[in-house]
Amino acid sequence: MHMRIQQIFLAVTICISLLILPGCGGDNGIPFFFTAPTVVSISLSPTNTSVAAGATVQFTAMGSFSNGTSQDLTTLAVWNSSNPSVAIISNLAGSNGKVTAVAGGTTRISATFGGVTGSTDLNVGALINEFVIPSAGSDPNGITAGPDGNLWFTERHSNKIGRITPAGAVTEFAIPTSNSNPSGIAAGPDGNLWFTEWNSNKIGRITPAGAVTEFTIPTSNSNPIGIAAGPDGNLWFTEENGNKIGRITPAGVITEFVIPTITSKPNCITAGPDGNLWFTERFGNKIGRITPAGVITEFTIPTSSSIPIGIAAGPDGNLWFAELNGNKIGRLTTAGIVTEFPLPTFSSNPYGIAAGPDGNLWFTESSGNSIGKITTAGVVTEFPLPTQGSSPGYITAGPDGNIWFTESSANKIGRVTILH
Repeated sequence: MHMRIQQIFLAVTICISLLILPGCGGDNGIPFFFTAPTVVSISLSPTNTSVAAGATVQFTAMGSFSNGTSQDLTTLAVWNSSNPSVAIISNLAGSNGKVTAVAGGTTRISATFGGVTGSTDLNVGALINEFVIPSAGSDPNGITAGPDGNLWFTERHSNKIGRITPAGAVTEFAIPTSNSNPSGIAAGPDGNLWFTEWNSNKIGRITPAGAVTEFTIPTSNSNPIGIAAGPDGNLWFTEENGNKIGRITPAGVITEFVIPTITSKPNCITAGPDGNLWFTERFGNKIGRITPAGVITEFTIPTSSSIPIGIAAGPDGNLWFAELNGNKIGRLTTAGIVTEFPLPTFSSNPYGIAAGPDGNLWFTESSGNSIGKITTAGVVTEFPLPTQGSSPGYITAGPDGNIWFTESSANKIGRVTILH
């Protein structure tokens, strides 16, 4: 036994001696010692992402080592979710790093290996459902909450007005004028829905029962597009080609007001918190304000050629708007001060925007194929849509406490269930 121990000691001594011999693995007689590389940092992917409740997300962990190399540690790391009531994560072989979203909230996802931890936030805040419109290729556009507890929307290509219940049942009503190209829609103070007919140069009114009446705009080829109920008991609308803001009484009497900037291409319009109407100017790159008496003031957007589209009054007493080309969400005080918030997704092309019942603003990303949420402090969260290339357009808060939007390319109406 003693002899065996001596043999082992000798073998180890020889091995060590060989490792430190001058010229064997070291230059100019400098001894060489082998040190195993250690993990320096771990990065997770995706980072700071958002998903709907019930969705699954595969996370990966990439380790950076002290010798400058990197290695995928997804199957080797120990995964953890700081809030399992929001999302759980798997450590089982074959599903390491796979997250299942449970309920609304935020949790911190982490991966640990070699005493080093990498982490990122996961937000679970919405459940998205989509409902197919019966008419194929209808091209849904504007959408609004109706006085009957349903959502009402325009169908540009099928020339109809649609109604969808909170449960998703769709009914369609044909517009008398063919090829009218209905665009914007809003609930009126008279218990009816009012909409613009871009191609036929009319303002339409539809009762909750589906009876349609049309009113011709005095300026020919004015191309009415956006519409909103005003604080004065009338409906106000934009004339894209006429370069005017129109006012129509519930009885159908129309008055028009010229916008100072030539070819401004006014688009969307909304009632502001100050008793005025506010509208976007696509080509003018401005936000306009018009008083009930028809006095117009314009405010320039800092980002040039931003192409503002949707606009809505926020819960903070400001106006919020979407910059299609600027890829930003803008905030405008009633005094005219503009602040812009860049969106995380490049070229997402934000389009419609609406105030939500949760105290945030919700908007569509027409090219990003997502629904975005922005807090009044400017923090943005994005939720990918189930249907690829759906082209989400306009958006509104529904009477059911959720967010509803149109998907023009997918021919669907979408609903975001807000999880509190």
